[in-house]
Amino acid sequence: MSTLSVSDALFDASVMLRRNFTHIARTPVTIFNAALMPVVMMLIFVYVFGDAFDVGENYIDYAVPGMLMLAISYGLSGTAVSVSSDMTKGVINRFKVMDVSRGAVLTGHVVASILTNVVAITAVLGVGFALGFRSPATALHWLGAIGVMVATAFAAAWLTVALGMAAKTPEAAGMSVVPLIMLPFVSSAIVPAEKMGPGVRQFAQYQPFTPIIESLRGFLAGTPSGGYTAAALAWCAGFAVVGYLWSRATFSKRA
Repeated sequence: MSTLSVSDALFDASVMLRRNFTHIARTPVTIFNAALMPVVMMLIFVYVFGDAFDVGENYIDYAVPGMLMLAISYGLSGTAVSVSSDMTKGVINRFKVMDVSRGAVLTGHVVASILTNVVAITAVLGVGFALGFRSPATALHWLGAIGVMVATAFAAAWLTVALGMAAKTPEAAGMSVVPLIMLPFVSSAIVPAEKMGPGVRQFAQYQPFTPIIESLRGFLAGTPSGGYTAAALAWCAGFAVVGYLWSRATFSKRA
């Protein structure tokens, strides 16, 4: 590939990114789901239900890592709907006529999703600190926590783009990501998995979000777990690869 073609692809990706952010800015519901809803959920769990949960520590310190994962998952429906709209409303055909890089279309959605997650994560952390969250983590631990969150956002973005590509309608695309949005609720995000009932406990222990959340919780507590982190990165890598290959295959077939 020539330097010019790389430059063209990067330029196309930046154009697609600006386009996606313009759509997000014009859709208040998307902004609410991505940035404000996780904050609302944290306020509810901390102030309404927090005293009912025995987690062996200050509940806000326990809850923040789980709420950060909720912040990532809540914004996924907007990405899926946006991708599906591009596929079903003839927008892709216009891009083909304009000779826009196919990879740029997908990359623009992925980067927009990640940057939206960054806004949501920042909002949750800010409110968490205001509510009393404190972390003894060192700078190195914070880098590890950021790495886990970025890896999760990257993997979730590619899987969401693939689901949006595969959906026949934007409405179906929005529904297709509901399992990804609900999974953190049946994990160790809100209460420890060992305190759940039989069946639900085993599901929570072995589903993808629990090792991701526990890895993040360990970094923020200053006591990282190598086992949880390895499992978290393995899940993220698997989701990212599956999402990337699936979305590229579907894009080539439908575009």
